[in-house]
Amino acid sequence: MVSTIILLVSILVSSVTASQPLLSLPHARPHIPYTDEPDASVSVFHQTTQQQISSYGETFYFDQLIDHDNPSLGTFKQRYWHNYEFYDPGGTIVLLTPGEINAEGFTSYLTNTTITGMIAQATNGATIVLEHRFFGKSNPYPDLSVKSLRVHTIEQAINDLEYFAKNVHLPMPGGDAVSPGKAPWILVGGSYSGALVSFTMHSKPGLFYAGYASSAVIQAIGHFWKYYEPIREYMPKNCSADVEAVIAHIDAVLDTGNATAIHDVKAVFGLEDIVHDDDFGSALATILGSWQDGDITTRSDAFYDFCDALEVDNGKSAPASGWGLNHTLQAWGQLWKDTYYPATCGTFNAEDCFGTHDPNKSWWNNVTLSDDRSWTWMTCNQFGFFQVGADSGTQPVLVSRHYTAASAERNCLYDFPGAFKGSRRLSILNALGVNTRYGGWNVTTDRLIFANGHRDPWREATVAASGAVFSPTELQPHLVSDGFHCSDLLGSEAASSHVKAVQDAALDYMKKWYAEWKPSEST
Repeated sequence: MVSTIILLVSILVSSVTASQPLLSLPHARPHIPYTDEPDASVSVFHQTTQQQISSYGETFYFDQLIDHDNPSLGTFKQRYWHNYEFYDPGGTIVLLTPGEINAEGFTSYLTNTTITGMIAQATNGATIVLEHRFFGKSNPYPDLSVKSLRVHTIEQAINDLEYFAKNVHLPMPGGDAVSPGKAPWILVGGSYSGALVSFTMHSKPGLFYAGYASSAVIQAIGHFWKYYEPIREYMPKNCSADVEAVIAHIDAVLDTGNATAIHDVKAVFGLEDIVHDDDFGSALATILGSWQDGDITTRSDAFYDFCDALEVDNGKSAPASGWGLNHTLQAWGQLWKDTYYPATCGTFNAEDCFGTHDPNKSWWNNVTLSDDRSWTWMTCNQFGFFQVGADSGTQPVLVSRHYTAASAERNCLYDFPGAFKGSRRLSILNALGVNTRYGGWNVTTDRLIFANGHRDPWREATVAASGAVFSPTELQPHLVSDGFHCSDLLGSEAASSHVKAVQDAALDYMKKWYAEWKPSEST
């Protein structure tokens, strides 16, 4: 159990160096799941002609515009990967971007082990994985300064998809004659890239013939405390009861303002050096982000190991009501001191490791190329999605209410000095602008499939949210499983009959729509 948690923390804090402790553990990014990559050294053959084609791992480059509003700025090299083993003339072109992450590890999405390849196989199609601007090695500029990030927006990403689809010459027979209108293009994505499917089809009608959006976070939400609600709903009941009790106790102590009591409750976790209460709350929330990496067969090992550390005592599991506050507080504190803290902070004290209130710390505004910084810009600039404590209310919670959206917004000011002033500091207004422009929960787009899993922590930003007003139709279906985040993208998740039903239904829709497609002279 402990080794799994150490591994999780080691992955999350890979940015820690001997000279620089962790600023704060990054929250979960909403990217599509990894799965085993195909062997890049193995040759691939066309299923009909048996002609050898390039391997899954071969990288191609497209000259993408730096700024679609000012083409005179030139182009940058945007990476993509391509496979046409299932393609026949007249077939589909199935395009996926992994979104906010280096795309090198996602060549499995060229194959029929994932929904993209399944769709391609069912519609005589070819597959493409396109790296998103400012992630991996597809960077318009050599740094991530505020000046460079000016062209890192949802709008530019949508225009990238359009420019690519209309201008790419795919490295396959006839690959220079398959632009939209000449061939049916299908856009696929999950999480943020799933939202990008909806945003693109909403703002560029007719460009992509059909779309598949898994766990698509289409409703931008500034103060996204409901990220934790699906976790609380589906995690083991004894674990949720005890975590809720600990957090309620901690918040009650913090609310008193009693310096001695606050010091003592932080000391239980070895975090007494943390000066500010929001940084303390942020640190305790770290483990919850591992939930979204779960799958149907194994769930999330790190998350369930955390619960086992709290709920298993001398080989006996707690009842559904949990062990209660005293036991859980001590068990969680011991886990922090013995495992989390040394793996996260090394020899640094807790304030140096987790403190975020000093604008002069050396790591603020580090403009080095980094997927984390690129995604942080998108959250600060447009989405919000700050996974913080609930604003108010009496409902039980898993995260301290002292960890607020104001904390995250302050970090944006430090990360990107000069970029956010006046109303632009308000993440709720930035998110409102995204929803107004791209439809959010109210989007209406033909031949667009939304797929969701009940256990997805991002569920409350999707059309499956409890507050969403969404009416599915035959041209805009909503398919729901018992999965986690983007579970339906992976063929391996078909071990769940619910996930398999989503995949089968999606393929039926795609085959039906493909049969109805006709070339368009006007496109």
